[in-house]
Amino acid sequence: MNAKAYKKLIAKQLNQDFKSAIEIVELPISKPASSELLIQNKFAGVNGGFDTLLCRGDVPYINLIPPFDLGVEAVGKVVAVGENVKDFQINDAVITTARGGGYREYQLIDANLAVKVREATPEVLTLIPTGVSALVALEQVGEMKSNEVVLVTAAAGGTGHIAVQLAKLAGNHVIGTCSSEAKADLLKELGCDRIINYRTENLNQVLKQEYPNGINLIFECVGKAVFDTCVENLDVRGRLVVVGFISEYGNNVEQITQSRIYHQLFWKAASVRGFLMPHYKEYMAEARDRLLNLFYTNKLKVAVDPTQFQGIESIPDAVKYLLSGQNCGKVVVRF
Repeated sequence: MNAKAYKKLIAKQLNQDFKSAIEIVELPISKPASSELLIQNKFAGVNGGFDTLLCRGDVPYINLIPPFDLGVEAVGKVVAVGENVKDFQINDAVITTARGGGYREYQLIDANLAVKVREATPEVLTLIPTGVSALVALEQVGEMKSNEVVLVTAAAGGTGHIAVQLAKLAGNHVIGTCSSEAKADLLKELGCDRIINYRTENLNQVLKQEYPNGINLIFECVGKAVFDTCVENLDVRGRLVVVGFISEYGNNVEQITQSRIYHQLFWKAASVRGFLMPHYKEYMAEARDRLLNLFYTNKLKVAVDPTQFQGIESIPDAVKYLLSGQNCGKVVVRF
């Protein structure tokens, strides 16, 4: 390890605009304490929605005062180990999901918070924690079964394309929404049964015509009108899992006036359920191990968006790109 300093991204202030909230700082590289690892990050996963909401101060379970570190998902290699660390060696590939550990070239972390993987690749980064969220949301919150109709919105995104495959592996008929032909091609490759490009087809019309009995399980991460359409098309005892609402991340929350949602849910005994991974931590380890096994045995494909973002300086552009909805698969930054 020849580097003596490294760059990281911090939120210097709370601001509606991500780019205006952040600053790049340079710090000396420190040696690990007795129970720590020093990791050189190779790839960071971009979570544009969380990044933006965090910089706006709109994440209710986190109360942060600027300046604070940004980025959660990182995969890299161990470059130094503390004297009491027994399970890791220099050059081990590891993945971490500690808030503040992602958008930086090096990180110090307690060895108990790192997970050893075969290689430091963006594909593994997509599985943890993005894929873990998809699996836990579908199984624990959505109570996914077999032989059901499952709808995944933003199905070609980092989380969505994993959800599509997990629903197919469970033996379900899967509908995926997307916004381009390139995304539709990816969903075809992943085995999606019905692909709805909402720029060329009307989502509500398709669901009513082709699925008149309604949808059993919906994995929803878009929000606004898409959410309204999904609620309207739930089956009897249907479950809609709110995994996000990307259409509102970069904007002020839309105010609406309409009948209360129980008028749509009550008569069908349907439900809308919120999902947030920090509230389901007890399922993370098992889900992680299962996903890695599916990936290593070629039962699960991982799509990484081909757009190149290189270095700390590229992170604002990567966040903007993700929020624009152009990505096909997981957006990553390379260091």
